[in-house]
Amino acid sequence: MTALDLSSPVAVVGTGTMGQGIAQVALVAGHSVRLYDAVPGRAREAAEAIGARLDRLVAKDRMTAADRDAARVRLHAAESLADLTDCALVVEAILERLDVKQELFRALEDVVGEDCLLATNTSSLSVTAIGGALRNPGRFVGLHFFNPAPLLPLVEVVSGFATDVTSATRAYETARAWGKTPVACADTPGFIVNRIARPFYAEAFAVYEAQAAEPATIDAILRECGGFKMGAFELTDLIGQDVNESVTHSVWQAFFQDVRFTPSLAQRRLVESGRLGRKTGQGWYDYADDAEPAEPHTAEPVQAPAYVVAEGDLGPASELLALIREAGIGVREDDEDHGTRLVLPSGGQLALADGQTSVEFRDVVYFDLALDYRRATRIALSASQDTSPQTLAEATGLFQALGKDVSVIGDAPGMIVARTVARIVDLAHDAVAKGVATEEDIDTAMRLGVNYPLGPFEWSRRLGRNWAYALLDDLHLRDPSGRYAPSLALYRHAYASDKREGTSS
Repeated sequence: MTALDLSSPVAVVGTGTMGQGIAQVALVAGHSVRLYDAVPGRAREAAEAIGARLDRLVAKDRMTAADRDAARVRLHAAESLADLTDCALVVEAILERLDVKQELFRALEDVVGEDCLLATNTSSLSVTAIGGALRNPGRFVGLHFFNPAPLLPLVEVVSGFATDVTSATRAYETARAWGKTPVACADTPGFIVNRIARPFYAEAFAVYEAQAAEPATIDAILRECGGFKMGAFELTDLIGQDVNESVTHSVWQAFFQDVRFTPSLAQRRLVESGRLGRKTGQGWYDYADDAEPAEPHTAEPVQAPAYVVAEGDLGPASELLALIREAGIGVREDDEDHGTRLVLPSGGQLALADGQTSVEFRDVVYFDLALDYRRATRIALSASQDTSPQTLAEATGLFQALGKDVSVIGDAPGMIVARTVARIVDLAHDAVAKGVATEEDIDTAMRLGVNYPLGPFEWSRRLGRNWAYALLDDLHLRDPSGRYAPSLALYRHAYASDKREGTSS
């Protein structure tokens, strides 16, 4: 099954931001496009807005004037659904209400031909439930574009329970012909991106709610240590706290209030107070013109230790040993290899976040996972009230000698980047095991849909097959609510690796 022929008209119903963006994508690809909106006059206004955007593309040399003029000829405002009779594809981008969408598609089914592909751009509702209202749900599919649709490449092609393979394939190939990067997924709450991205927000909020760090510090650690483009607090301020919380709540409810997707009470209070982010001038941060920018906690400079003793290779943080030597700090090897940690001159220990807490041990400082320890500009340290000040000072001085800003947070098991990545990896493995999508499509979706530095399976391969399971298992022992319980899929992944290596789990 191939993509729709360019001679086939495409319709977009709903002319808000997403509807206009999808229409522009189809129009620039070469289709005739019909715009329809239930509110009189809205379709014509949308056509004019799209035309203005095409003008800007010409002004920026991203489109020729001739192509712009031809596209304008192909763009039409429809007066009624009856004007969509000969369309080969209708994409809906209206209000996120199941009953309203079902009513629209029932009406469309009476208008369009039997071979017309019907698609919804829903981000939160069940594709199966919407299509369930149709006489022929086999031709119904989800085409979830990301905002702004003309710029972002990802499209989730969602097959409902009754969607025919031929319909899903045609939708997939059409999205690809439009210059997009489609990924195929089954109809599951949140699809790929909104399902697997939940921990990025949830774990940042949880660290904040535990009073282990404030938003500016958490965001800085996610960016400068974890390699994410934005931190969770600044990103939800940009998205809108009401929008982000609504998606989280929808996924949580759709999974029968699964504790892994529990919404944040702190975010709920923010929404209740009307502090919705940039659009209201205040969210986690204050966006008033005279507001002081929130700064992350950064430790004052202290002296670096003269040497460290390496017990083990530090696992995913092994490149630190080379950086320490390059900084002129001695590295002594412990031949007995007691574990994967550094021993400081005071006798205290420095270990990579593993899901345990500093308070459990005599004198341990944890450091967070980094995307790339050489390129990271900030490192987070975690210590308890019982940690020796000398040990914390030596750990701080060590990373400062490597050219890193250091943020000290509270005794948060798994810290920030490590627990976030571990949970994302776990949800990704669980999704593959349940037939939601392939590993390749999940990695593609998370890189393109939310701009992650690595896909979950790329993280998993880099960190080792057992890393995420071991960290979450330790977290689960300390928080047995079920929030951190590793999935069966992740357990099998880690156990299979151990069996191949001749060890027991």
